[in-house]
Amino acid sequence: MKSIDSKFLSIISLFLLSVFLLACSDSDDHAPVSSEPTLNIVETAVDDGRFTTLVAALQAAELDDDLSGDGPFTVFAPTDDAFDLLPAGTVDALLEPANKATLIDLLLYHVIDGEVPASDAIALDGTSAVMLNALNVRIDVVDGDLILNLNGNREAMVTVTDIECTNGVIHVIDAVLDPGDAVDNIVDTAAANGNFGTLVAALQAAELDDDLSGTGPFTVFAPTDDAFDLLPAGTVDFLLDEANQSTLIDVLLYHVFDGSVLSTAAIALDGQSVTMLNGGTMSLDLAASELILNLGGNRQATVTITDVLCSNGVIHVIDAVLDPADSP
Repeated sequence: MKSIDSKFLSIISLFLLSVFLLACSDSDDHAPVSSEPTLNIVETAVDDGRFTTLVAALQAAELDDDLSGDGPFTVFAPTDDAFDLLPAGTVDALLEPANKATLIDLLLYHVIDGEVPASDAIALDGTSAVMLNALNVRIDVVDGDLILNLNGNREAMVTVTDIECTNGVIHVIDAVLDPGDAVDNIVDTAAANGNFGTLVAALQAAELDDDLSGTGPFTVFAPTDDAFDLLPAGTVDFLLDEANQSTLIDVLLYHVFDGSVLSTAAIALDGQSVTMLNGGTMSLDLAASELILNLGGNRQATVTITDVLCSNGVIHVIDAVLDPADSP
């Protein structure tokens, strides 16, 4: 009986030892791993393996040292596959010393001065960010995806977010951004278009031009010059008279929604009303495939052009000047 107890104790001892060793092994396997990044942006891109063209471009532009510096920077990084989508010969041309200035402009259009995590980028939905070449990149959230320069020549989708580096963050994109897709604010866009001379003059007279050049986002239903010409004779002159500024402000703010509403979202509001910046409500109806504002009102308007994207919102072009008195 004594020998059996001894043998039993030996087995128990071996079992406990094995459990202890296993526990130690598991503890080592699951030991906390530091989440602090150890590589800068350029080193991270090199180490990743998906950005060989981008790294070569940074070196050719002599920006690799800059993006290895203190920062912080946010880089929207096109993959090699993204560069492969460019027309044949484009990359080779960009890497030529003679085209260095163009290459620098292109690369800096992918960099923000400062660290912008994905959560902050998503919060910019409907607005834009100023890149290191001083041009704007439009930012939109569409069906849960973060899209850069929506509807542009080279619209890009963010496919991977928040690759942390010692001097900033990388977001991976599936296209090479085009500086030609940079957008202006609502007022500058309207002024440059050429069809909104009266609207721009009215915004200036009402001292709303600075407001609608601000951060936003705003949605502006913008009457053309032809739309203003449809008003009774003398109406525009009356509205532009300094003595009638409050009336002009009321009219103009009845064309502005606080927020960015793309055409798809506006169409989804069929049969509903939205509150405009003057406090009045405007109805939206889809009739014969056209988006109609204030259907049946004193000055019913049809949206003739949708989704003119700006750095601080969106413009939809309309064929009549809305009447605040049509507010339901």
